Amino acid sequence: KMLFNLRVLLNNAALRNGQHFVVRNFRCGQPLQNKVQLKGRDLLTLKDFTGEEIKYMLWLSADLKHRIKQKGEYLPLLQGKALAMIFEKRSTRTRLSTETVLFFSKVLFIYLFFVCVGFALLGGHPCFLTTQDIHLGVNESLVDTARVLSGMTDAVLARVYKQSDLDILAKEASIPIVNGLSDSYHPIQILADYLTLQEHYGSLKGLTLSWIGDGNNILHSFMMSAAKFGMHLQAATPKGYEPDPVVTKLAEQYAKENGTKLSLTNDPLEAARGSNVLITDTWISMGQEEEKKKRLQDFRDYKITMKTAKVAASDWTFLHCLPRKQDEVDDEVFYSPRSLVFPEAENRKWTIMGKCILKKTSSITMLNEGRSSEIERIHNGE
Repeated sequence: KMLFNLRVLLNNAALRNGQHFVVRNFRCGQPLQNKVQLKGRDLLTLKDFTGEEIKYMLWLSADLKHRIKQKGEYLPLLQGKALAMIFEKRSTRTRLSTETVLFFSKVLFIYLFFVCVGFALLGGHPCFLTTQDIHLGVNESLVDTARVLSGMTDAVLARVYKQSDLDILAKEASIPIVNGLSDSYHPIQILADYLTLQEHYGSLKGLTLSWIGDGNNILHSFMMSAAKFGMHLQAATPKGYEPDPVVTKLAEQYAKENGTKLSLTNDPLEAARGSNVLITDTWISMGQEEEKKKRLQDFRDYKITMKTAKVAASDWTFLHCLPRKQDEVDDEVFYSPRSLVFPEAENRKWTIMGKCILKKTSSITMLNEGRSSEIERIHNGE
């Protein structure tokens, strides 16, 4: 505690001198001059948020992590609040109840576990709706579903096939809608990745991210946000698996506006060259099982190995959102000291918690027995 207080004093001194400040190895950069308003906003895609707004989400997530995990504080900030979780995109073998017994699922268990634990730690109640309970746009129209859930819950986290379903839910609901995953974007995962990289490198600015794999929803989310933090993005996908052209065009615009580099190639070693962070994901997403044989053939040269790492920067690290298959990355990389996969997985909980808090409050300030957030106090120079 004494060491932490000393660090706070040093950080405040640096802040008064106009320098950057660091909180628990979490470099926040120059303090923001203007408050951002995030209360009640949907999280459908990171293209809807500025770099400053995303930083607020990360700051709050880091503060929650420290106060709950390190200091053991109990923060019932969501007492009496209910989160509806709709999982349309799920394994047919999955049967999971958050109120009673958890049945293991390779694809969704970890994800659901962190959502439920994170929300419950803040005093809220997660309500899991199975595909038998709700069929979006089938048993009931999306408009009706949005309005019913608005009267019964305080927010909705939906994992769906079509991004357009989320857009309709967000338009018709009077409560915040969070994209838990869609065919186009996966913003919650990217927030966890950024928090992990902040903790490891101290700053996101100037990092080079290398994506090697499918031009999927996670790559799209990186493309919509990396440049806003001053990060360069190098992506390699097989021919025919490139990211959406509309997303690419917008990402090129972001890179130009922020003075960063965006490189798209079909050569995995070219994408990995000089990179700080090597990233991949599943080659076969839900709904693509019939394409498995073809995809394994098309992606055979995109496996991340130590050969890939040798052309990366000397401080390279590795990320994977899980679950992982050995076709995608070998054990030497996945279980190496450079792998941040398991801290990345844990940080899903904290970033989901941070976003849930921002549904309730209009700024980063949290109240716990009359005390404002530690980050807020440092931000204010107190």
